[in-house]
Amino acid sequence: MAIHPSHATAARRGALLLAAALLLAPALPAAAAADAQAFAAAMAEFQRANGGHEAAIEPAAEALARLSQADPADPVLRAYLGAATAMRARTTMLPWKKMSHAEDGLAHIDKALALLTPAHDAPLYRGVPATLEARFTAATTFLALPAMFNRGERGTKLLDEVVTSPLLEASPLPFKGAVWLRAGLEAAKAGRTADARRWLARAAESGAPQAADAAAKLKELG
Repeated sequence: MAIHPSHATAARRGALLLAAALLLAPALPAAAAADAQAFAAAMAEFQRANGGHEAAIEPAAEALARLSQADPADPVLRAYLGAATAMRARTTMLPWKKMSHAEDGLAHIDKALALLTPAHDAPLYRGVPATLEARFTAATTFLALPAMFNRGERGTKLLDEVVTSPLLEASPLPFKGAVWLRAGLEAAKAGRTADARRWLARAAESGAPQAADAAAKLKELG
């Protein structure tokens, strides 16, 4: 299929702008660059924990705590530490401990969001803009909390900021797929069927790792 000249020009312009942004962006903090392997290992544990493997929660939280302590100004590490700390509420039956873990996690996430500046629009880990990764992590954590924490509205707002951000288009496909799928699921939960179909279709047609899950949910919506 032939590419229209205007589309080619737009694509070239987008590529040049992205390249310029990467060149002008501040270098990764030394700790972040040095600990790329440690970050990958911590995230592997975090993803297992997030997938329901309770035994991975503590190792994920401990690994992320070490990384965040080494670079306390990193909003992405702080956001993931907050999410993992909040997950610790699953590991105890004691109500006061559940509350303590959740509140500690929220404090870390609030700090992560407060750390964000325009400089964090640049990619940090895995090619994802730090602003998007920190906000998406915060949004998914807030939306998973019971209503008593009063974070649902804030989580919805953060998710909307991420899914509509111009920075999302240039982000890696797995991250985009995760965002589109979550946006679709949350819209469906809220009864916003048109929005749900739009984001789920985007994920289903993208070829992202989440495409099959999005297609299944889309079929369920009818």
